Amino acid sequence: MIERVKSAMVGLGAGWVLVLMLVLSVVSLAVMLERAWLYWSLRDDVPGLMRDLGRLLRSGDLDGARKRLEASPSAEAAVVIAGIVEAPMGSEAAEEAMLGASALQKMKLEKRLTFLGTLGNNAPFIGLLGTVIGIVGAFDELGKGKNPTMAAAATQVAPEAVMTNISEALVATAVGLLVAIPAVAAFNWFQRIVRATLANTDALSHVLLAHLKATGTGGADVEAAMETAASRGDRTSKATRAPKDVDDN
Repeated sequence: MIERVKSAMVGLGAGWVLVLMLVLSVVSLAVMLERAWLYWSLRDDVPGLMRDLGRLLRSGDLDGARKRLEASPSAEAAVVIAGIVEAPMGSEAAEEAMLGASALQKMKLEKRLTFLGTLGNNAPFIGLLGTVIGIVGAFDELGKGKNPTMAAAATQVAPEAVMTNISEALVATAVGLLVAIPAVAAFNWFQRIVRATLANTDALSHVLLAHLKATGTGGADVEAAMETAASRGDRTSKATRAPKDVDDN
């Protein structure tokens, strides 16, 4: 069994590992560029947005606050818009809406980052596999010198073949590291952007919730309005029935 595995490894060589690493590096670069473009397109002046939101809410201009948020391309604004839409139903409804929108934005921001993290952690091991294959091939060439019938030929061929296999092994290790290092760096950088975005989202959400809870906007007001409408309906119905009662008398 060991001889078969060794023969398969030596026969394939470390070339396929290098090809695999090349493909993975291209995919990794494409993911990095796509994520960088997404985060760049969502950038905005969040502190300025927070100041404008607080000013509009303090003045009671909820529609103006919504328009200001809709003009922002940021993920933070998209989350708070969901809360403003549900604000007439109360602060609890707005909070739940923003939690759901925040979860969706988090999934959008973290998309494909798992690939970068996995590649960064495992690319060195793939390169190490190529190294092992190259070393096995080198020792296999050295072992050919033990065969008496191949001793003369091995004396001339073995050094060159051994050096070739060792060089392939070292190249595989280097390529694995070259693929892993940018992937890990990009993964950590993107994760930092995601954490900062979620923190800004939480801050903006609390600005809206503080306004809703302080002013009592939402559930209580809607309930009071429904009760007022119902009482008006009762008075109207009584007023329309009164003339009929008079006629009957």
